[in-house]
Amino acid sequence: MSMRGIDTQVRKDRRRIFKEVANLAYTSENLKDDIEALPYKIVDYDESEYESIYRERAITRERIRLAMGLSLRPENLPVHLTQGLEESNIDEKYYEPPLMQVIPSACNACPENCYEVTDRCMGCVAHPCREVCPRGAISMKNGKSVIDQEKCIKCGKCKAVCPYDAISHQVRPCLAHCGVNAIKSDSKGRAYIDTELCVSCGQCMVSCPFGAIADKSQIFQLIRAIQSGRKIIAQVAPAFVGQFGPKVSPDMIKEAIKELGFFDVYETAIGADMGAIAEAEHYVKEVATGELPFLLTSCCPSWSVLAKKFFPETIDKISNALTPMVATARKIKEEHPDASVVFIGPCASKKLEASRRTIRSDVDFVITFEELAGMFEAKGIDLENVEAGEPLNDATAAGRGYGVAGGVANAIEECIHEYYPDVQVNIEHAESLTECKKMLMLAKAGKKDGCLIEGMACPGGCIAGAGTNIAIPQAMKEVAGFKAKADVKLPNM
Repeated sequence: MSMRGIDTQVRKDRRRIFKEVANLAYTSENLKDDIEALPYKIVDYDESEYESIYRERAITRERIRLAMGLSLRPENLPVHLTQGLEESNIDEKYYEPPLMQVIPSACNACPENCYEVTDRCMGCVAHPCREVCPRGAISMKNGKSVIDQEKCIKCGKCKAVCPYDAISHQVRPCLAHCGVNAIKSDSKGRAYIDTELCVSCGQCMVSCPFGAIADKSQIFQLIRAIQSGRKIIAQVAPAFVGQFGPKVSPDMIKEAIKELGFFDVYETAIGADMGAIAEAEHYVKEVATGELPFLLTSCCPSWSVLAKKFFPETIDKISNALTPMVATARKIKEEHPDASVVFIGPCASKKLEASRRTIRSDVDFVITFEELAGMFEAKGIDLENVEAGEPLNDATAAGRGYGVAGGVANAIEECIHEYYPDVQVNIEHAESLTECKKMLMLAKAGKKDGCLIEGMACPGGCIAGAGTNIAIPQAMKEVAGFKAKADVKLPNM
């Protein structure tokens, strides 16, 4: 079981920060003073969740900085809360890497990996825990089992045999959800992220029960751009359906986005359609002919970065099809050369994809559904009462399916069956970084030759991205319904 989809205090705190930062952009006359006042406005003296209100305000200050697109401040140097603000108070500002950061003052310094005997131990006569321990780390004291942490090798055999389930395996939630082991410990036992290993999927962020990990946001800069009167067009990723409540239809979401000041709204599924056709052709011409052993899909940036960082020999096997985000942005800019493009999606990693030099000109801003919810709240837009305007109807069922794990491979497979009926296609898909790594190891070992391999960093696909608002099974159902409503099932060649 995970916390995903539960409206925890951590989620409420995050949304409150986004709302307040959006509010600053909309209304602030004196930004420096208003930012200084914000932690006092957010953290009420009588209702702190922490044992210390001062700690909570310290954490809130860092969260505000990250939400403004700024980096965390060093803990032992006098850096002012608003340092770097002037450079951020513009609409061209991009993320200062790294994207994901652990706020040290918020980290609980959880045990990394340890087996402990709980008070459920019955002190049984058999004590099988002691018998199976390969290192003799378990002894009986005062009639209960005790594990000597110096000797314990974390094999978990004692936990597996205990008839009372009295042995607990303590793992850091952030590390448990990181498929690339990028979470390390500092000298105080607090977590930090090794940026050499991190692929910015954000699963650590959504699994930390203390809300100690946050990514950077661009909502402030985006609102500044809208206020400057520029023509700004949004594209929404297919996972957006249902993200703002069961009563809010895609057409209502489109109208609400326009009420925020956007010129128009496109579906990113248009770009997915273009990608499915391109990757189908790529497979038929290169893999089916034996030129390439296998083909990796390109749409999930954390999956591509995983392949490039950890399996460099697969780089030339990653499809060169544009990701749906970039393909859609290029289409928008062909039709509106004077517009800036905002990608609104479920994903933290897309923020980095957009900031790569080659893509920078196409996608100007990236925000998540969670950040968009903060903008709606700041503007006082009640989505359930929005009148739907023009319908969102510019993509096929295949493209809309990209939001769910397996949907990309499925769309490409359908295109191949339709347009290249005599080509046999072998499909594989992996979801979660751990599974993606296994899949790439098998491919590297020659076990996946002839395959088209779809990788998704988030378990469940984009609907499980770090910037989503609703439970994953619910999101899956919503995307399936939206897919079924598409007038056209497959893109045209």
